[in-house]
Amino acid sequence: MCFGGWLKRSTETVGNITVVGLIIGMLSAIVDNVPLVAAAQGMYSMDQFPTDHYFWSFLAYCAGTGGSALIIGSAAGVAAMGLEKINFMWYLRKISIWAIIGYFSGAVVYILMSQMF
Repeated sequence: MCFGGWLKRSTETVGNITVVGLIIGMLSAIVDNVPLVAAAQGMYSMDQFPTDHYFWSFLAYCAGTGGSALIIGSAAGVAAMGLEKINFMWYLRKISIWAIIGYFSGAVVYILMSQMF
């Protein structure tokens, strides 16, 4: 089965929309976040997740922030590679772990705040 099919059924296969958001966020380090979020909007109906549902705002956080795990995952990272001559492997060794830690730390805070309010 292709990955897109798995992702489309991810609420069934994974069973948790928070984990689905985290997975999509990590995918945004490889795939541009705009088409990734657009694909997610096509996969999940507004009947299932209305406009103000937690999933959409969490998805926006994850897709926007997860791209920083790899320097090529964000437009700003690609620009920095060119302007500052940052090497992909240097970023992977020195920065990626901190970006991932920040990504998951922010996600935990976001989840906790959404449960409080």
